Amino acid sequence: MWTLLAIGAALALGFSWAGGEVYESVVEKGALAAMDQPVLDWAVASRTPALMAGVTAFTNLGGGVIAPITAAAAMVLLAIWMRHWRPLVLVPAAAAGSLLVTIFGKELTGRARPPLALAVPPYEYSASFPSGHTLNATVIAGIVVYLACLKLKALWARVAAIAAGGLYALAIGLSRVYLGHHWLTDVIAAWFLGLAWLSVVIFAHRVFHLMRLRRAAARARAQATGPGDESAS
Repeated sequence: MWTLLAIGAALALGFSWAGGEVYESVVEKGALAAMDQPVLDWAVASRTPALMAGVTAFTNLGGGVIAPITAAAAMVLLAIWMRHWRPLVLVPAAAAGSLLVTIFGKELTGRARPPLALAVPPYEYSASFPSGHTLNATVIAGIVVYLACLKLKALWARVAAIAAGGLYALAIGLSRVYLGHHWLTDVIAAWFLGLAWLSVVIFAHRVFHLMRLRRAAARARAQATGPGDESAS
């Protein structure tokens, strides 16, 4: 159990530190932050009407009204498929924490978004750092993949699920930059912070599961011993 706690803490702290380093680059106008404007300029130059419409439809999956509906549907389907209450607890916990991290990060940094002249409508006006769509997509996709892997037996199926979840979170983040709604560093930090919170949720569940197994094993040993064995000794 202590090993699990140590691994979970190390991952959460490591990803959080990486997100903090990204913000430090933004504040100090470091090398990573220097990529923000060139990447945005490339995105603007690459836009076409069809791509803008398609990417806008896709990015909506990671936020607004659609994201909570999608997460709720995934939660219910997972609970039915797994025949277990686990998704009904872990998905809301992951989503709530993701929302809090996003709100706190935006309030703390107050970073301005890219100019509206370089963005694709509908425009957004909240603080830019970190990207809420990206952070939430990373966490929700991650917890759904984790739960699915608990049910899936074949290695190839688990690898496919992890790849699909990773590509989804990656694509949501890149869509935010393409549409001019976020700087690249907003998205990179959101990936790191999302992975940090995801590590907390997953390893907390692993520890809880291990504790339940140990309690069940202790009860089984007590029942196997029985009062007759105790009196005989």
